[in-house]
Amino acid sequence: MNLNGSTTQQNTQAQHHPHEDLSIHVHAVDDMQVFELTGSLDIATSPTVRAALTSASERNSHRLIVDLTRVDFLDSTGLGALIGGQRRAKEFGGEVRLVAKEGQILRLLRITGLLKVFAVYPTLDDAVNDGQRVGDL
Repeated sequence: MNLNGSTTQQNTQAQHHPHEDLSIHVHAVDDMQVFELTGSLDIATSPTVRAALTSASERNSHRLIVDLTRVDFLDSTGLGALIGGQRRAKEFGGEVRLVAKEGQILRLLRITGLLKVFAVYPTLDDAVNDGQRVGDL
């Protein structure tokens, strides 16, 4: 079931990519790959995120959601990994949607102008269903 109670097709083979300062939980919702990040997305962990997003593209998954609601720190190298993932997905007609709640991460996306680059949603459910975007609020 997705967050609003309706049934969605979910991949039961979720993947975990642990890193000392970041964990990535990957699963499918409908036809989208969801990357739930927890921890810091920085110079030490961005190569792991970049590799996970690239790996999804290599498996022909070009509709990606990156959930940043549990990320407590994001630096320029982390932003670079997200932008690289977006560029790769767009090459194949896909996209990367971001989930970010009000706070430091969303402020950073606003300041850097990335709300114009990414579709950013306040909840995972909104991202899956292309609902209310952060820029629309």
